[in-house]
Amino acid sequence: MQNFRNLEKVDLQPAAGLNLIYGENGSGKTSLLEAIYLLSLVRSFRSKKLKNLISHTDTRFTVFAQLVDDEGHLLPLGIQREQSSDETEILLRGQRPASIAELTAHLPVQLINPDAFRLLEGGPRERRQFLDWGAFHVEPRFIYAWQRFQRALKQRNSLLRHARIDPLQLELWEKEIAATGEEVTLYRETYLKQLKPLFVKLLSRLSNIEGFRLHFLRGWDKNLPLLDNLQSSRQKDSEQGFTQTGPQRADLRVTIDGRSAIEVLSRGQQKLVVSALKLAQGELLASSGNKRCIYLIDDLPAELDRYHREVFCRVLEEQDSQVFITSVDEAALQVAWKEPEKILWFHVEQGQISLKT
Repeated sequence: MQNFRNLEKVDLQPAAGLNLIYGENGSGKTSLLEAIYLLSLVRSFRSKKLKNLISHTDTRFTVFAQLVDDEGHLLPLGIQREQSSDETEILLRGQRPASIAELTAHLPVQLINPDAFRLLEGGPRERRQFLDWGAFHVEPRFIYAWQRFQRALKQRNSLLRHARIDPLQLELWEKEIAATGEEVTLYRETYLKQLKPLFVKLLSRLSNIEGFRLHFLRGWDKNLPLLDNLQSSRQKDSEQGFTQTGPQRADLRVTIDGRSAIEVLSRGQQKLVVSALKLAQGELLASSGNKRCIYLIDDLPAELDRYHREVFCRVLEEQDSQVFITSVDEAALQVAWKEPEKILWFHVEQGQISLKT
């Protein structure tokens, strides 16, 4: 990578397994994780504008990686953004990909950072994205149904904002929303059903929290087909100018003994719950026969005492995935790793990354 955030030109050759990164605050540790995240989703987890990722001393940034599949084949991937342009240049195998989904499919990434609490305390959108990430990676048909649903929803909302609504057009798009929306919901529900036992198993190892439940809310009255919901809400939707029922309003409710988890759990417990959810996603992805995800763990010690760090790292190591873990404190990364000889240690200082020997 070059001129990315507060990192200088970096040529990193990480281990296929554990990569431990330490350095002072502001040295560039999180920027490294941000660059990997960018290669998967073409967005940052710290900024809404990609231009903000360009080093203040330059006019562009470039991030390049060689992905290696299970058969050892190389897959070059690069992203570049100019300060003077509103376009992001993306190349996969030397060509522009058809969509960002193509990148995400090749490079599934799971992020656990100090903002991970948003999965519990944030709005429903965070939790829908969580479900959709999983459904996308384990069910190839999900993305096509989701894209068709989004297009139909956009068209209906556009019609609702017009002073005079063409009823035939409205009926056409409502049927499309109903068909694709029901399909998207089926994939979400199926995915969550597969995820739950893995989550329960992992959470029991990370914590002694009991009475935990995951409830899926589909976004409309479950006693009626989606098409009936859309037709009965036409007048109200027309007054508001947007569709108020459907999969775009879905949510994943996380409770303990019937109470919202966010009201019951400490910050440390919340981090363990979120970690269990994301580790379960990685385990399900691997078991589906597709591929293993890359874990980005920013600021490992945050909210976790030494005991829970040890347990978390043990579970993470068993995932047999590529992992990048950062910490200000090198000692916090000195846990009881099973195969320490296979771990690579990196020190970040003033935008420079060096391999610790």
